[in-house]
Amino acid sequence: MSPSAGGLVVFLLSVQVIQSQDGWRVDYYETDICAAKGSRVYISCIYTHPPGIDPSDIKDRFWFIKEKDGEPVDLKTDSEYSGRVKYECFSNSKSCYLTITDVRESDSAEYKFTFMTNQPGEKYTGSPGVTLSVTDSGLQVQVRRSDSTWLELTCHSSCVLSDRAEYEWSKNEEIIKRGSSLRVSSGSTDRYFCYLRGYWNQRSPAVYGPQRLSVSVSPSAVMLEGDSVTLTCSADANPAANYTWYKEHEDSPRASGQNFTITNFTAEHSGNYYCEAQNEMGRSNSTLLRITSSGKGGSTWSTTAIIVISVLLLIIIILAVPYIKWRMFPERPEQRPENDTQIPLTNAGV
Repeated sequence: MSPSAGGLVVFLLSVQVIQSQDGWRVDYYETDICAAKGSRVYISCIYTHPPGIDPSDIKDRFWFIKEKDGEPVDLKTDSEYSGRVKYECFSNSKSCYLTITDVRESDSAEYKFTFMTNQPGEKYTGSPGVTLSVTDSGLQVQVRRSDSTWLELTCHSSCVLSDRAEYEWSKNEEIIKRGSSLRVSSGSTDRYFCYLRGYWNQRSPAVYGPQRLSVSVSPSAVMLEGDSVTLTCSADANPAANYTWYKEHEDSPRASGQNFTITNFTAEHSGNYYCEAQNEMGRSNSTLLRITSSGKGGSTWSTTAIIVISVLLLIIIILAVPYIKWRMFPERPEQRPENDTQIPLTNAGV
C-alpha cells in the first residue's frame, strides 16, 4: 500500500473502506494505523470522480486534519508538520499517498483526503478518514521457560504490526538475530532486548537475571539479646527479582521477601545469612552476612537502666539542693546596734 517498503506502519484493520456519493468516492485502505514514535508512516487512498470530469480538471488534492471557517487546511501548511510531510499522487491510477516522517505523539489524529475541480464548489472529502495513533512503541519482552535449560523470549508491541514490520534482537548491545522470538539458555547473565528493525531507539527494556546483589543490616550486625534486627537484600534484575533468605548450612529458607526481620534476637540466631534473588531469567546468591550476639540485654535492660539512673539522679539532686543553698546563701551572725549598752542589775534598795 505504500510507494516504498522502508516505512514502518502498524495496521489494526486492513480492509478497504469506501466513502462515496454520486460518483465521488475515496477508498481508504486502513481506518486505524498504530505507529511507533520516531518512525515513518504511510497513509494511502484511491479517489474516484464522475465520468464527465477529466483528470486535468482536478485543481487540487491534499490531506488535512483541521478546518478553518469550514474549509480544510492543507497539512503541508501546518507548521508542526513542516519538513515532515510528503504527498505522492498519481492521476492515471487516481491514488494518493501521505508520508509523515519522524512521527510524534502529537501527530495522533484523524487524517482525511480531499480533492476538488476547477469548477466552484465541486469537491469531495472522504469522511470519516484514517485514525493514526502514535505510541512509544510499547515493546516488551515476554519470558517463557521452554524446558529446564532453555528460555523462549518473545517480543510484543502495544501496536498490532503489519507483515512489513520486523523485530531484531540484541545481546549486550550487539545485534544477533531477526524475528519475533529468541531462544536463550537459562541462568544467562547477558542482557537481551528487541527493537523495531530500522528504529534502534524504539526498543524494549532489556531482560536479564539478577546481578550485583547486595545485603545490609540494621541497626547493627552485633546485637544485644532481646533486640530486633532487619536484613535487606537488593539486586539489579528485569523482570523484578523475588528474594529468599537462608542461614548458612541450612537447606530450608528462613524467610521470603526483600526484608528479613528477626525479633527478640538470641544467641541461637547468630550466624551467617545470605539471600537468593530469582526471576524468570535466572537466580543468584549474595555474599554472606554475619550477625552475632554481644550478650544479654536489649530493650528490657535498657528500660531498667534508664529507670535506675533516673532515680539516682533525682536522689542526688535532692541531697545537693541544701548544700547548694548553703553555699550560695551562708548564714551570718546577728549584729547589735553600737549604742545598745547593757545595764547591770543591782539589788533593790542598795
